[in-house]
Amino acid sequence: MLKNLLNKSLDLIKMPIFVVQFHKATHDHYDFRLEIEGVLRSWAVPKPPPLNKETKRLAIQVDDHALSYAKFEGEIKEGYGKGTVKIWDKGTCELDSLKPKKIVFYLKGKKMKGKYVLLKTSYGKNSWLLMKMD
Repeated sequence: MLKNLLNKSLDLIKMPIFVVQFHKATHDHYDFRLEIEGVLRSWAVPKPPPLNKETKRLAIQVDDHALSYAKFEGEIKEGYGKGTVKIWDKGTCELDSLKPKKIVFYLKGKKMKGKYVLLKTSYGKNSWLLMKMD
């Protein structure tokens, strides 16, 4: 009984997650996903996500995904997204600021650590820049 109560308490204070999945498909890319408001907000990033302040990456916003998709690794055999998906990095995230054109957050993963920002660009409807801030 105490164990169940403890598990329920831990679920209430669970930090939001992030995951980066390498998607080997027609056009290889990284799917960058942040848990925001109960879903995985998602961006396709053509090159590896930034691990330093000097690197900026284009990030194309795509459809949100269910939280359960964060654990997916495997093969998509047919249709849109056909290819292989592997988790490249994962961990927790903490939102600092959520605005329509700017999302600031902290990541605690194996590879991605520290303060990051997603900035909406004027290049296209779904175009953002993903950058490390510290």
